[in-house]
Amino acid sequence: MKTLLLVRHAKSDADISGLPDFDRPLNERGKRDAPVMASRLLEKKIPIDAFVASPARRAAKTAKIFAEAYHQSKQEIRFMEELYLPAASVFYSVIERMDDSLQHIAVFSHNYGITDFANELTNARIDNIPTCGIFAVRIHCDSWKDFRKAGKEFWFFDAPKAKG
Repeated sequence: MKTLLLVRHAKSDADISGLPDFDRPLNERGKRDAPVMASRLLEKKIPIDAFVASPARRAAKTAKIFAEAYHQSKQEIRFMEELYLPAASVFYSVIERMDDSLQHIAVFSHNYGITDFANELTNARIDNIPTCGIFAVRIHCDSWKDFRKAGKEFWFFDAPKAKG
């Protein structure tokens, strides 16, 4: 059994004059929420073998905060251009390319694709994965290549405004 954590980037400022969307930083709330959410995962003893992220500044910083909480080197984060504002279908190809030695993967990306993708995986439905929200799924497979057709079950959902 493998596990997948879908993490929407932490809160960023919506409109900073003259700054391209790709370069938007986390705002103060995002800088507070990301370590809290990483700590919640650690408290639940949820492992992460690989951190895979959009290279956009807000997603990259969120992944770096989680990696730091897990005592992982920021250099080990796998940045994938296709995770920047992806369609739901993009997630499948990213996940299917993961090394089979990895059991627990966290993917850091953006809406609306991340919510749409989460809703395709199981019968659990969520209107919107909020910033720094985590949607977790267990996958019944030994190889990530089999991800698309493998049985999947909703594991949990958490978000900064939830009680944890």
